Amino acid sequence: MPQRFRHMLGIEPLSAEQIAFLLDQSKSFQDIQRHPLKKLATLRGKTVALAFFEPSTRTRISFATAAARLGADTMNLQAEVSSLRKGESLLDTVRTLDAMKPDCIVMRHSASGAPEFVAGQLEIPVINAGDGTHEHPTQALLDALTIRDRKSALMGLNVTILGDILHSRVARSNLHLLGKFGCRFTLCGPAMWLPRELECLGYPVRRVARVEEALEAADVIIVLRVQQERLHEPALPLEEYILLYQLTPKRLGLARPDALVLHPGPMIRGLEIAGRAHGPAVPAHRNTFGRFRGRRRCCTLRTGA
Repeated sequence: MPQRFRHMLGIEPLSAEQIAFLLDQSKSFQDIQRHPLKKLATLRGKTVALAFFEPSTRTRISFATAAARLGADTMNLQAEVSSLRKGESLLDTVRTLDAMKPDCIVMRHSASGAPEFVAGQLEIPVINAGDGTHEHPTQALLDALTIRDRKSALMGLNVTILGDILHSRVARSNLHLLGKFGCRFTLCGPAMWLPRELECLGYPVRRVARVEEALEAADVIIVLRVQQERLHEPALPLEEYILLYQLTPKRLGLARPDALVLHPGPMIRGLEIAGRAHGPAVPAHRNTFGRFRGRRRCCTLRTGA
């Protein structure tokens, strides 16, 4: 039976059946990427407002590209050049956008819960493009689609999440999504970045201190960015982070031979993942791959849709 969604505010409220429906619906659109003319009329006559109150490159461009390829028009709001700098409230700003009659608002905000608040005030659909440290639902859906494409299924995988988990909305959304498909999770990172409450979500979650233990028999490895802009506690020295938690070819050898490595980006080469500090990315399929030096494994750098 077709599913209807008014808003997309988070993964947590969705069922496994609803998530599978969304992933199945996306398959027909994947083929568009291979066509010389990447344009459909699916959303012709519709307008999508992109309201980004937090800096973004990948997510904003991904939504703008998706809207254009589906035939929609876009209007853009960027906080650094908006009336928010003059003291206007979030609600007044989005009401101004709403007065221009868009059909949907895609919203990123540094405050957790901001998209849900806006959704309660407007009549049009709201899509959460990342809110604070809460969720990034479309990133999780994109990760799940990539995993399903490569692994054929999502059920029962061993998933290791490595790095700055405390501040990561990507980690939370992936826990909620993959957990609904029976995946088992291993969380690894500096102790102050491993929140205990994630063990209470109802999914099989364990926390480990040693990266070598975390990588053993992993099917999927999600490497997170060190979010220095969100750190309030003293930061771990970069040299120590590299020594203890960097994903290297040797450490990757502890995972399963066909293990898939994902990184939400932007990736700081030589910090979270071993490699040249400014090495070139090699485009392939619909993802961007950064090769480990001397290995055939690849890291899928997600574009943050």
